[in-house]
Amino acid sequence: MAPRQIKMPGRDNSDKEAEEVFSQRKRPEKLLQVDKQTKSSYKTPEAAQSAALAIKRAYPTVQVSIYDSVDNSVRLVELPSAAP
Repeated sequence: MAPRQIKMPGRDNSDKEAEEVFSQRKRPEKLLQVDKQTKSSYKTPEAAQSAALAIKRAYPTVQVSIYDSVDNSVRLVELPSAAP
């Protein structure tokens, strides 16, 4: 049988990146956890806090926390108490 020559498609040298993909080198900074299950990631603590409060308001019985991958710390999110 004769050897076949395979043509590889040319590389696209443009620096286009449709979505930033997290890898082992660049991890998301804030992770939103619901009942100790990671649900989503955020770059800023404000975005993670607002998403956590929205989940906590909709489902007050679940445990919602924000994991900081830089400090390796977990912060539980509680609903703000109503003023009497």
